[in-house]
Amino acid sequence: MGAAHVPVLLEEVANSLVSGNDKLFIDATVGGGGHSSYLLGKYPGLNMIGLDMDDDALAIARDRLKGFEGRVMLIRGNFKDLREVLGSVDVLSFDTILFDLGFSTFQMGGGRGFSFNDDTFLDMRMDDRQPLTAYDVVNSYGYEALKKVITEYGEDYRAARIARAIMEERRKRPISTAKELSTIVLKAIKKTGRVHPATKTFQAIRIEVNGELDNIRSGLADAIDMVHSTGRIGVISFHSLEDRIVKEMFRMSSLLNVITKKPIRPGRPEILANPRARSAKLRVAEKK
Repeated sequence: MGAAHVPVLLEEVANSLVSGNDKLFIDATVGGGGHSSYLLGKYPGLNMIGLDMDDDALAIARDRLKGFEGRVMLIRGNFKDLREVLGSVDVLSFDTILFDLGFSTFQMGGGRGFSFNDDTFLDMRMDDRQPLTAYDVVNSYGYEALKKVITEYGEDYRAARIARAIMEERRKRPISTAKELSTIVLKAIKKTGRVHPATKTFQAIRIEVNGELDNIRSGLADAIDMVHSTGRIGVISFHSLEDRIVKEMFRMSSLLNVITKKPIRPGRPEILANPRARSAKLRVAEKK
């Protein structure tokens, strides 16, 4: 299933989010199980419920966490339905919860259209049960809708130019792969640099396909309501749109004390070892 995913801010999560007194930890985005494996090893009295909408991720997590049998429960579900998913196993509250909003190394290399050079179907779904794909967005959205997605979710001032280029190309034939899409964006922008020119467009389409921002609002609202008094909520975000939502929801909630006045960032050694960690931000709040 590709290279192993490297979880970010492990020590920071362990020290600022979880304590030795916690009994139940919710990993709302279990992914490959990296954070959960570390926390279960560090805190022997901790039990964990892990959620993920990606079945491949759950298979990897199941293998990684098999040494903690009896302390782990894995459920396929979207954290936007946190209350419903946990209620299905009679869990109404918990001590602490982590949302890691990044997507995994194995998703990038999994042939689902997340990577610029992916030459398979333009998918970008984290949950293959949902109907909307990146192919649908790129090939069926009108010009104004495409421009809006790229502007709002990619925060790219070149959105109009990119949307026009997509419209022109799809008149010739459907845009079927991530590689085709990245080539179109590259030609439209005519600019290269350290960051791939299609990065913001891919981010925007991925957010649209998976409803990521609405999911954060819904899942975080449930978490704030369900976490025990003095329990903690941690969120690792990777771009400004996510971080802005988390910061605002933490600040506006009368039920929370914000622990991290400024987000916790990875140190230089971690960034050198894992360059993808460079944009990570951890915010933590505690229930009053």
